[in-house]
Amino acid sequence: MNAVAPSIDLAKPAAPPVAAFGLQIVIGLVGVLLAVLVSGLNEGVTRTAMADIRGGMFISADEASWLIACYSATSVVAMAFAPWFAVTFSLRRFTLTAIGAFVVLGLLCPWAPNYQSLLLLRILQGLAAGSLPPMLMTVALRFLPPNIKLYGLAGYALTATFGPSLGTPLAALWTDSFGWQWTFWQIIPPCLVAMLAVAHCIPQDPLRLERFKGFNWRGVLLGVPAIVALVIGLLQGNRLDWFESSLICWLLGGGLALLALFMVNEWFAPVPFFKLQLLSRRNLSHALLTLCGVLILLTAVAVIPSGYLAQVHGYRPAQTAPLMLMVALPQLIALPLVAALCNVRWVECRWVLAFGLGLLALYCAAATQMTSEWIRDNFYALQLLQIFAQPMAVMPLLMGATGSVVPQEGPFASSWFNTIRGLAAVIATAVIEALTTARQHFHSNTLVDRLGNSPLVGNDDSIASLAHRLHEQVVVLTSADLYYCAGWLAVALMLLIPVLPTRVYPPRSPT
Repeated sequence: MNAVAPSIDLAKPAAPPVAAFGLQIVIGLVGVLLAVLVSGLNEGVTRTAMADIRGGMFISADEASWLIACYSATSVVAMAFAPWFAVTFSLRRFTLTAIGAFVVLGLLCPWAPNYQSLLLLRILQGLAAGSLPPMLMTVALRFLPPNIKLYGLAGYALTATFGPSLGTPLAALWTDSFGWQWTFWQIIPPCLVAMLAVAHCIPQDPLRLERFKGFNWRGVLLGVPAIVALVIGLLQGNRLDWFESSLICWLLGGGLALLALFMVNEWFAPVPFFKLQLLSRRNLSHALLTLCGVLILLTAVAVIPSGYLAQVHGYRPAQTAPLMLMVALPQLIALPLVAALCNVRWVECRWVLAFGLGLLALYCAAATQMTSEWIRDNFYALQLLQIFAQPMAVMPLLMGATGSVVPQEGPFASSWFNTIRGLAAVIATAVIEALTTARQHFHSNTLVDRLGNSPLVGNDDSIASLAHRLHEQVVVLTSADLYYCAGWLAVALMLLIPVLPTRVYPPRSPT
């Protein structure tokens, strides 16, 4: 019995002492939230401004794609394993180290002497950035009283609804007004503020280095290459023609095999990174599954309008920015309102989720009627639906995922939720790119075939004019198809609600 006891103690970390809630904790939470928002913006801004970065650093499109893929891969890896290290080294130390490394690496990126150095800096920065989102969920679950815990989770939801929409406006600001270097340096001022807030307002826990005695080395050796291979394979798949490429076959096949071995190891490991037994809880399983679908939806409704406007009407990020801001800024009000709604005991949050998904399905159905004459103004009415659809689709999932988790299981729940969130963003990008390519080829071939079997449109039509009109129609039809698929995905997620999750009541203080 004595030999087994240490493993049990390490696998189930003791509940940390509860700090008195007050202004100090609120400031600390805001500091972590600021750091997480900035880490998400860093990826979105650099991705949007990659054309300017390529020109400034003289790198090719192929090299740029590896910068994006490797950054995303290490970011998801960090989301998976960061909660264990935060418990071991203490929440405050680990968060401060991650923010500090994130800032230093961002400062150095524009000064990289060559592409290999830049790639290494971005890989390391991805690790630092991915370590931060789990810390925000941990702080909200650990320090906030039950009556206001949902408002803390609303702050976490901001990183999924508010942050991604700011990538385009900020990329336009830095590249058009200051210089491409600021797409890397923009993180420095807010992160310094975040470090001050965390250092002075998050309580300091003792080191728990004894947890290394039961460190799950096999899990790291299996899990890290599995996640890296899958993420890179998904993000590079469309560019390399998927399974026509031996590299993609090895990455996806090897990644899936290692992932299966990793899950077997986690089931039997005395100190796992992922507690698979938690998936037996219906609400957590439903939240993780639906979260993946919701993030695909949110990615689609964000990238389709901007992609259409850029390809058909030549919009630059600065011209698309008002469309993104119209959804992003109201989230600062909409999320607390939805959190307040979910905090009312008689409100059935499953139906709040259903209503949010219904609004997203309505948005997609209306957007399928788009034509080549649509400009930015035509999307404004549709964007109004997103203002409340996004928080209503995310907040109930956070509530369901965390409602059945005790404090000692917080690191495991954080690993699950944040890893699925990171993988879902990668899957969304891969699926949208694959569908876009497939439908563009289909519509292009169909239109060219019909044109070849029809009389000439007119002697005054030049080949360039005809090609431009053909391209416009291909983009419009492809965008409508993407909206069609996204709408049916929202309907499918709605059908899960009466079947899988059980009712969850808002957290309350014990009486």
